[in-house]
Amino acid sequence: MQFTWQELWQHMGLPALVVAATLLAMGFASLVVFLERVLMFTLSRYSSRRFLASVGRLRAAGNLRAVAEKSKEFPRAHLARVMGVGLDTYLHALQHHAGGLSPLEKTQRHMERYLEQVGAELRRGFTVLAAVGSIAPFVGLLGTVLGIISAFQGIADTGSGGLSAVAGGISEALVETALGLTVAIPAVLAFNFLSAKANAEEMRLKNAVGELLDQMEDLEESGKLFAAGTHEPVESLAPANGSGKVAVGAGALA
Repeated sequence: MQFTWQELWQHMGLPALVVAATLLAMGFASLVVFLERVLMFTLSRYSSRRFLASVGRLRAAGNLRAVAEKSKEFPRAHLARVMGVGLDTYLHALQHHAGGLSPLEKTQRHMERYLEQVGAELRRGFTVLAAVGSIAPFVGLLGTVLGIISAFQGIADTGSGGLSAVAGGISEALVETALGLTVAIPAVLAFNFLSAKANAEEMRLKNAVGELLDQMEDLEESGKLFAAGTHEPVESLAPANGSGKVAVGAGALA
């Protein structure tokens, strides 16, 4: 018997074929998760750059409402979504402030909870990679054990012994272990790679939210948070002319 992949596959018993099919399915699942997450991170970074470029003038003019509305045009950009939620929360708190926590404190608390949701979304599918990386070697080992048992059962049935009698069965069994490692190693590498990507993205989002809150706090403390072209504090303004827009002095988001 020639020890080629085709020959080994043809001589595998049903238990070994089931184990091999399971490992192939696990490998396919981890590959799909890896490609989908890489595509998601790439599109998010690209859309975030487009969002920042499109709101440059709005940020310079201090139009918070326009920036919040513009963020809805970039659903794939996590930065746009985070900034949009933060600005919507802040503007809503300004318009409905009735004591208790300040608008800035309400925004900060809400954004802490929202960033946790975004972090969980960034890591969606990571459990598949972790499971494949940890379980696949054991599944391959199970296939090897089953293959060796089958090989020795063949010896018992035929009554022949020696290395030549068991070499074919053992080689088929060891293929299962090799297949399990082949599936597990890329899954572990993919998990570590994507975890680093998610941590970096989460850190960027936290920094962006922190900078936004710091800028709003500085403007409030300096008394510069006024409606554009007026001397009325933003907190006392309701949406004018039904437009729903509240603009603040230049530099509010610069």
